[in-house]
Amino acid sequence: MTLIFHIRPATVDDVDAILKLVQDLATYEKEPESARATPALFRENIFEKQYAHTLLAFDGTPEAPGVALGMALYFFNFSTWTGKPGLYLEDLFVSPDARNKGVGKALFAELGKVAQEKDCARLDWSVLKWNTPSISFYEKTLEAKAMEEWLGMRLEEQGIENLKKLAVHTA
Repeated sequence: MTLIFHIRPATVDDVDAILKLVQDLATYEKEPESARATPALFRENIFEKQYAHTLLAFDGTPEAPGVALGMALYFFNFSTWTGKPGLYLEDLFVSPDARNKGVGKALFAELGKVAQEKDCARLDWSVLKWNTPSISFYEKTLEAKAMEEWLGMRLEEQGIENLKKLAVHTA
């Protein structure tokens, strides 16, 4: 059965739908306790400060939208090597009942449009090593290349706080 859906940029009225999809993603990734975002944080950081942007896929048509089926949350970075911006896909998630029906492909197509409009040299994202269905989709359908020579690194809140110890103090 064909799924009728449409994709549009999220608005502040979509915060609850975004939060639900993020919580579903965290559950899929076996870390539901790690999804600590709140509606207030999403309103502030996505819609007021515009640190990130979100595309949402909805069941139905733009005139008669249904439930949110999927999302792509992204932000822009910068490449010193290319001298151009890049688009970093923080999270892409499609509800299980909407998978293999073109929603993920359509979200990537919209991301591609955004990347081209902004003259991005790259579109980057990370995927968990155990997520073989997604890796297969990325490699076979999108023809994405794994960046095996790179290792992801991260500092979380306490690690960022600890950086104060490295500050140079001037008299």
